[in-house]
Amino acid sequence: ISLSRTHPGYLARLFETEIPEIQEGIVIVKATAREAGERAKVAVASTKRDVDPIGACVGLRGTRIQVISRELRGEKIDIIEWSHDPATFVARALSPAKVSSVTIGEEPDEDGQFSALVVVPDNQLSLAIGKKGQNVRLAAKLTGWRIDIKSEEEKRREVEAQFGALEGDGELSADSFA
Repeated sequence: ISLSRTHPGYLARLFETEIPEIQEGIVIVKATAREAGERAKVAVASTKRDVDPIGACVGLRGTRIQVISRELRGEKIDIIEWSHDPATFVARALSPAKVSSVTIGEEPDEDGQFSALVVVPDNQLSLAIGKKGQNVRLAAKLTGWRIDIKSEEEKRREVEAQFGALEGDGELSADSFA
């Protein structure tokens, strides 16, 4: 048997052993993403409406998640609620940053990976990207999507530039009708 403490599956198994709701199938671990020793993100969902999947994983005063974090030598663990809607899931995966909008790409790129354009408030850009890009990297691993992040100011400038180009192309003169 080969066991790696750095594998994301190890984190999922720790959740199964420490959280009774996961053992019973009430809460399901949908996805995990890790940068071993530093930070992890776990997407969970509940099979029962009256059970909060995040609360079940955190436990009373954080006791359950603290046990798992200690086992992983202090690794920070973000627990997010999984969603069927890709835009909602991508926005939640970027927590703790607040997201203004998510635009899902229509077609996969040449690698077969779908992409999402996320717009965040200007003051949330560094939080969304994370230290050395860690937050967005983990969110991309967790969702399986390529995530591009822009601030509201960047997006506004981009839209203005596109609008300006359209105005320039659409000008009609008297010579156009001759």
